[in-house]
Formats: sequence, structure tokens, C-alpha cells
Amino acid sequence: MRSALRVPAGESHARRRGVMDARPGRSARIVVFAAITAVLSAATLIGAGPAAAAPAPIRLTSTSCPAEIVQGQVSGCVTELQNLLNAHGAGLTVDGEFGPGTLYAVRTYQSATAIAVDGRVGPQTKAKLYATGGSAPAPITLTSSSCPANIVQGDKGGCVTELQRLLRHHGYAVDVDGDFGPGTASAVRSFQSAHGLSVDGQVGSNTKRELYDTDESPSTGLDLRSSSCPSEIVEGQSGGCVATLQALLNGKGQHLSVDAEFGPLTLAAVKSFQSASGLSADGRVGPNTKAALYANIGGGGGSGAPAPVNLNSGACPNEIVQGQRSGCVTELQSLLNHHGADLAVDGEFGPLTDSAVRDFQAEKGLTADGRVGPNTKAALYGVVTPPTSPPPGGGYGKILEVAAAEVGTVEGSARANSYGASVGLSLSTDNYAWCAVFVSWVAKQTGATSYRNSYVSGWVRQARAGNYHLSVTSSPQPGDIVAFDWNGGSDFDDGQEHIGIVRTVSGSTFTTVEGNTGNPNGGKDGVYIKNRGTNNGYDVVFIRVR
Repeated sequence: MRSALRVPAGESHARRRGVMDARPGRSARIVVFAAITAVLSAATLIGAGPAAAAPAPIRLTSTSCPAEIVQGQVSGCVTELQNLLNAHGAGLTVDGEFGPGTLYAVRTYQSATAIAVDGRVGPQTKAKLYATGGSAPAPITLTSSSCPANIVQGDKGGCVTELQRLLRHHGYAVDVDGDFGPGTASAVRSFQSAHGLSVDGQVGSNTKRELYDTDESPSTGLDLRSSSCPSEIVEGQSGGCVATLQALLNGKGQHLSVDAEFGPLTLAAVKSFQSASGLSADGRVGPNTKAALYANIGGGGGSGAPAPVNLNSGACPNEIVQGQRSGCVTELQSLLNHHGADLAVDGEFGPLTDSAVRDFQAEKGLTADGRVGPNTKAALYGVVTPPTSPPPGGGYGKILEVAAAEVGTVEGSARANSYGASVGLSLSTDNYAWCAVFVSWVAKQTGATSYRNSYVSGWVRQARAGNYHLSVTSSPQPGDIVAFDWNGGSDFDDGQEHIGIVRTVSGSTFTTVEGNTGNPNGGKDGVYIKNRGTNNGYDVVFIRVR
């Protein structure tokens, strides 16, 4: 267990978890999920004779289980899968048969945990199932009304499961058992100390907020065919659409790391898939490639979700409501996912979609009635205010000038939210860590490099590889990029990273312009100038753009 991570107090230095985990309503969805899957499972038994005993469970990660467990299989691996899903609230009949009910449960679990919703139980889904608590109570979002304002030692239940899961993500070796015991209390105090919080062992609003300030993979619930993703996804792009692409390719037999970065390996996988599918192998993921990727995995029945339709078009009703199934619902689900909902995109307006709509409406100050009318549609398509001045260009020499001009921009403002366009995001900066997005925006404004990534690790990796006119330098100058690994190790891959742009250098100290950083005068985070150093207990990598 780490006793201290040496994180500067008040910094919002790491990627926040998705919006789904930052809003209420998840516990209600879990209850609905359990009820629906129970009904689905029961429905398969109507008219059946005495049930045969399920095959003995086999650990999913053993060599006895296939790399991907999919619908139609019958085995002890499926028995184990069903037991794990039930531990997360699925309510399945454990019979060892991967049928429609199990498929639904897999897809719902993937949606809830930000894994590509493809219904295929591959390495990522297996690892997540075992990492998120096993037999512990199903996790409940700490900020929901189902959790107490202060979670304290002695508490038990899904809120504690979620707390322990988040603590493990921050590196604390606690058991995920839903029981707030001495070990969890010790980890909470260490976490509070490391993050400049009041060390009282009670998980209140400030501790909850900081716990969700993590660096998890971007949502892979986005539908590539919706307006939330580019019409063509190409090499060099990053984000949730790329993560979904990679997961879908893996579902077609590829073996990619789902890192949300469209690099050479993803390009090769796209071309291989296109060639095998009789498409032009150009590596560009356009409408035909997207359609082929979604073939036979959409709603579990093989037909895929209906093609998305713009909600404001004449093809969609004035109000979209629960019970409908159409391309309008596909589009709705994709837009909700773009705002952090992580729904299964199947074109069916069911209870989970209804809950996500109501949560979104509540967040936007709309009437939370679950009916998607003109006001909700407008909010879903809400476009941030673009920069008021045209891109100045000028390459490397303009990096600092462009960055410095943004100092004072406050998180959650239209200006700050506009930075996300550089990586294909339209989320409010209140809802994710955007330090690397700010650097990507500056790079796009100046044309200094074609590289864009919302992850600090991506910038470091490409600089170390010498790609995209990026390189590592030991002689920093104003206008260089600087990446921080707060807890050392220089691995930049555990959620304790930050990134900014060098402003001045004086020996071992330097100043920076950083997005998603603490306001020196108090108040909301934003773009501010910070004092940094190379001997302050954290690792630093300087990146030259030339």
C-alpha cells in the first residue's frame, strides 16, 4: 500500500472517471438490470423439463477456457461467467449455457464498466469481472442518493464495494468485499493525506470527488455510426471512438490493446479486417467498414442496432419515449454515451436508457421526465463555443504564445469545453481530466504536430519513440511540453499523471502553463501558471516539438 503519492494538494492532475460514475442513478439501473435479466432467464425455462446440473465452473482466465466466450457456448467457463455476472447483480439462472439472457447480462455489465458493448467475453471483460469485486455486493456510485453523505468504518454494501474498487485503482491494496474494515479505513486516510484532504477516514463529498479523479480508459460505449464519432476514423486519432473500434476489431479476431489510440497496429488490424471483409483495404474506417464491424453483434440477434438517425430530422418523433425501437433511439443512446452514460447501443429505449435520459435531464436543469423532446435534444447536441480567433499557426514557435493566451480560462466554461474538439470530445471539462486535451488543442491551433491524445501516457510514448515530430529532451526551453508522473517510476500509466507547457526555465525550477490545474486564488480549476521543479519528488519528462 502506498502511504503517500506525493501529489500536490488541490491538483486535478489525472483523468476523471466517466460521467456515469459522477452522477446519481446507477443503483437504480442495477436493480432494473437484475429484474430484467431475471425475467429473461426465467423466460427460457417456460415449458422446460427438469433442469440439468450446470457444468462445474472453470476460471475464465485458465487455458481450459477460450480466449473469447460467446453466445452459443455451453461449458464450465459459462457457468463461471454466470456466477460472476450474478455477483454483479445479473440474476441469471446458472446453467452453463450462454443464451440470450447471459448475452444481455454481459452487454449490460460491459456498458456499466466502460468496456466495448459487444457481448463477447474476451480478456478485458474477464479481467474486469475478477477485478470489480467477485462476490462483493454490486458497486453503487458514491455520489448517488443510495450512498450516505459520509461513508465510514463499519458500513457494508455496494457503496463500500465502489469505494474499495476506486482505492485499488489508486494503488491501495484493499480487499474488494463491500465491508469497510480497518484496512479500508487505513487506505482512506492514506489517500486523504496524499491528496491534501482532511485526514478523518470518512468518505465525504471531497474525498468522493478526488476518488473519481482517475485515469481509466475512455468510454467504449460509443456507436461508431453515430454523430458522436467522425464519419471516417483514421490513423492518429484517439478517444472513445477509437477504443470502440479496437474492441470491435478484437471481436472480429484481432488482438489489439484497447488503448484508444489509432496507431500502426490498429491501422494494420483495420486493413486486415477490410481485406477479409471484401472492402477496400485503405485503413480508413468509413460507413462500409463500420457496418461490417457491427454485423452480427448489435442486439444479440445478429441484425445489429438500427442505423442512427439525427434526432432533429423529420424521421424522428417530436418526443422519443420508452418502448420505442429505432435509429432515433440508436442516436439517442450514442449521444447519451458521449455525455458519459455508457449504455448498450441497441436502438431499444428500455429502462436503462430511460434512467440515463432522466439523469442527463437532471444534470442539465431540465424536467427529468424521461421524454426526449426539443429541449433535451438541443441539450444532447449542445455545441460548445468555438475559439474566438482563428488558428494562428506558426508551429513550435507559437506553442507558448497560444497556451499563455488561455491563462484564466475556467473549467466548465464554453471556452474550456471547446478544447475537447481537438480530440473529438464535446463533454464539459467539469466531467473529465483535460490537461492532455489542452495540450492537444494547442498543438492543433499551432500546427506544431499532428499528434492528438487525451492521455498523458500517449504523449510520453510517442516522444520516446520519436514519432510525430516529438522527442524527449534534457534541455527544456519555453514552448516545450512537460509531463509529470506524480508517484514516480516514469511509467505514466497508473492514473497519477499530468501535462503542461513550459513557460520559463531557471536551473532545476521552471514555470508552466497547464490546463485542468488548481486555481492559485482558489475556486474552480482551469488554465493557470504553475511553479514546478525537477527535484520535487516526482518524475518529469520534457518533450520537444520540432
